[in-house]
Amino acid sequence: MANFAYKGRDAGGKLIEGVLEGASAGGVADLLLGRGITPVSIAETTAGAKASGDASGLSLFRQKVQHVDILLFSRQIHTLLKSGVPIMRALSGLQESATNPAMKEVIRDVRESLEAGRELSVSLARHPEVFNPFYISMVRVGEATGLLDEIFLRLFDHLEFERYMREQVKSALRYPMFVVIAMAVAIVVVNIFVIPAFAKVFEGFGAQLPLMTQILLGFSNFMVTWWPVMLVGTVAAVLAFRAWVGTSAGRMQWEAIALRFPIAGKIVRKAAMARFARSFALGMRSGVPVMQALTNSSQTVDNTYIAAKIEGMRDTVERGESVVRSAIASGFFTPVVLQMISVGEESGALDDMLEEIGQMYQREVEYELKTLGQQIEPILIVSLGVLVLVLALGIFLPMWDLGKVALKR
Repeated sequence: MANFAYKGRDAGGKLIEGVLEGASAGGVADLLLGRGITPVSIAETTAGAKASGDASGLSLFRQKVQHVDILLFSRQIHTLLKSGVPIMRALSGLQESATNPAMKEVIRDVRESLEAGRELSVSLARHPEVFNPFYISMVRVGEATGLLDEIFLRLFDHLEFERYMREQVKSALRYPMFVVIAMAVAIVVVNIFVIPAFAKVFEGFGAQLPLMTQILLGFSNFMVTWWPVMLVGTVAAVLAFRAWVGTSAGRMQWEAIALRFPIAGKIVRKAAMARFARSFALGMRSGVPVMQALTNSSQTVDNTYIAAKIEGMRDTVERGESVVRSAIASGFFTPVVLQMISVGEESGALDDMLEEIGQMYQREVEYELKTLGQQIEPILIVSLGVLVLVLALGIFLPMWDLGKVALKR
C-alpha cells in the first residue's frame, strides 16, 4: 500500500488534512467519502500515514499495540454492548482491564474523543496504526445500522481468521527456515575454516588435484580473501532491495513476482483470496455498498498487486458492470470461483456465496500449510545431499589418490 496526502472538507466546511494508506488515490477517496470528508486533493507521498486532527500518537519507545490486543478489544466490547452496557462505561472498563500500556492509552484517547462529541468511528480513526481502514469502515456501518455489537463480533471473527493464518504460516516455515540457516552457517564455516586447513595438506602432495577439489579451494580462497567485499555487497543489496520495495511501484512488482514463487506463491494467492472473499462477504452482509465493500476488501489482502486488481473491479462496477463481469475482467479468479459469484449474484445471495468461497480458500490454505513441510523436505534433503557430496568429493578424492599412490609404492 502507498501513502497519500489528502486535503478535504467535512460537512461543516472545515478543511482537514492528513495522510492515509491505500492501494490507489481512488481507494483513498472512497475512504474519505465514507468518513464524511469530501476530498479536494489527493497526492501520493513518502510520509507515513498518521492520524489527522489532534490525534495523540504513541511514543516510539513504548510497547506497541499487538494484534491480540485488537482481537480482545473487539470481543470484549461486543460482549459489553450486547449486554446493554453503555459505550462509555464499556470503554472505561476495557481501559482498566487492558494489560498493554499502549492499548490502554489508545482506549483512553478514544473515550476522551467520544466525550468531546465525536463518533466512535472517528475516534478510532485517530489511531490508524492500530485500527486499519477496513476496521473503521465496518464500525461506521455499525453506527449507521445500529448493529454495532454484531459488527464487533464479525470483526473479531475476521481478526481471529487473520491471526490463525499467520500462526499457521509461522509454524509451517519454522523448521525449513532453521534448516536453511543451518546450511548457510555450515557453508560459511567449512569454506573459511575447514577447507583452508585441508589446502595446506593438499599443497604437500605435489600432484594434480581433482577438478572438484580445485573448485572448492578456489571458492574458499575467494571467500577468505573477499569476505569484507561480500559482506558490504550483501548489506548494500539488502538495503537497495528494501528501498525498491519501499516504493509503491517496486512493492507491487515484487508482490506480483512473489505470486509466481514455487510452493509459496500459491499459498500467498489463496490466502489473499480467502481474506478478500471473507471481508467482502462481511461488508455485504453489513449493508456496505458494493463499491465501498470492494475498497475495504482491498485493504485486507496484504498484497498490493491483488489490491490493485480489486480496485480495478471497483472501477468496473462503478461504470455499471456486474460483480461477476468485473471479476472476469480482472483476470484473477478461477472459473469455479467465477461461477459461484455468478450464481450468488443471480440468486441475490452474493454474501453467502462469498463466505463459501472464503471458506473454500481457507480449507485449501490449511491443507497447503499442513503439507508445506512435506513439499519442502525433499528439496532440503536433495540440497543437503548435494552439499555433502561436493564436500566429500572435493576433500576425500585427493586423499584416496594419495592412498593409491602409497599402496603402489
